[in-house]
Amino acid sequence: MGRPSAFREAATEKRMHDQAIVDAAKHGPLQTLTEREREANAQPMTIYPWDAQRRVRAWVRFGPESVRVDARIIRSTALAAGIEFKAAGQTYRCWVWGNAVQLDE
Repeated sequence: MGRPSAFREAATEKRMHDQAIVDAAKHGPLQTLTEREREANAQPMTIYPWDAQRRVRAWVRFGPESVRVDARIIRSTALAAGIEFKAAGQTYRCWVWGNAVQLDE
């Protein structure tokens, strides 16, 4: 039947994660790589269908503040990953360098 405390622990962890993102967002807009940085015209892009999107942990920046988020890869190139994550009812999307992303196992 599962442990009720495990559910509470997961809910508390989710709230703390969301609050860290909300706090970071107070420091400025979500940063994303430019087309030039990710070489959009020179690099082929893969767009993943919903059922093929992978769960990841990724570092993102809001202004000068960085925070690690739980996200999904929705697009990628050889250099970068387009990710999507949610916090406090808001959906965020940005491009980050590929080495800022760690696949969840």
